[in-house]
Amino acid sequence: MELTTLCYIEQDGKYLMLHRITKEKDINKDKWIGVGGHFEQGESPEDCLLREVREETGLELLSYQFRGILTFQLNERQAEYICLYTADKFTGELSACNEGTLEWVDKEEVLKMNLWEGDKIFFRLLKENAPFFSIKMHYEGDKMVYCQLNGKELELFDILDEEGRATGKVRERSFVHQDGDLHGTAHVWIMREKENKKFDVLLQKRSSHKDTHPKCYDISAAGHVAAGDNYLETAYRELKEELGICAGEGELEYIGMCRSHTKGIVGEKKWVDNEISAVYIYCKNIGTDSFRLQKEEVEDVRWIDYEECLKMIEEERINHCIQLREFLMLKEWQEKQR
Repeated sequence: MELTTLCYIEQDGKYLMLHRITKEKDINKDKWIGVGGHFEQGESPEDCLLREVREETGLELLSYQFRGILTFQLNERQAEYICLYTADKFTGELSACNEGTLEWVDKEEVLKMNLWEGDKIFFRLLKENAPFFSIKMHYEGDKMVYCQLNGKELELFDILDEEGRATGKVRERSFVHQDGDLHGTAHVWIMREKENKKFDVLLQKRSSHKDTHPKCYDISAAGHVAAGDNYLETAYRELKEELGICAGEGELEYIGMCRSHTKGIVGEKKWVDNEISAVYIYCKNIGTDSFRLQKEEVEDVRWIDYEECLKMIEEERINHCIQLREFLMLKEWQEKQR
């Protein structure tokens, strides 16, 4: 078991950052991190903290705070348990470090540097002055493949290029929406045929607890594509989770891709939704009493005639968050059925 300390020293709105460029065989090569290192025999976390800061910076800490525990795993290496500290008072003069280059960096600029992706999560918690926390991070190379905060798994998304291809970069959901990174979603529209080749469409009413568009009518079922997943398996998963529908293999008909870009404010923070969505049709007559709604996500569902719904959207007579461009894709599909 590896036990280490990691400290971010603060001064005048800046963190003391270490650019790890000296050692060739360094798991942190070219990354910017704090200062710290491995425990020596018999040391407490505080003993290790004070010694490592002294050795790497020449500074003597006078005031410091234990902020959290980080569980860091890279590839198949054994996990490293990191005691995370911040410090705001010290004496001494900053000296050169044999681990790399030390630099005072404005706190607002830190997230723009070459960090481990998961480090951005604890920097946010430090900024919010969050109580003691535990973060578990698992990487394969530079790619974060799993992250957990205080025992709860966080959502990770593949970042896409303008052609919709995975870049190899994975980020946690809140940062994806903060910076407007392009990512994938799967949308499933449930349709049922009526007389004269007309169709009803099923709308879901979003839960009042949703952080975006609460109580708005929306796509029948939809969700983000988790890192490593694909559009189709996401579509099947969302149908089952949100509505309790177990669609059979081949029952979802792919009708195309739709690009959307929306902005807003959620909880006083900027929220950008920059998506590429795979759109599917599930054509089946299902009674509303047959749905098993995921109450955290869906408040209600309703069948409505497609043409009537389209008119309501165009005339803004329905509280919704539906992209008109995508809704018109259903009309093109409907016309092909006639």
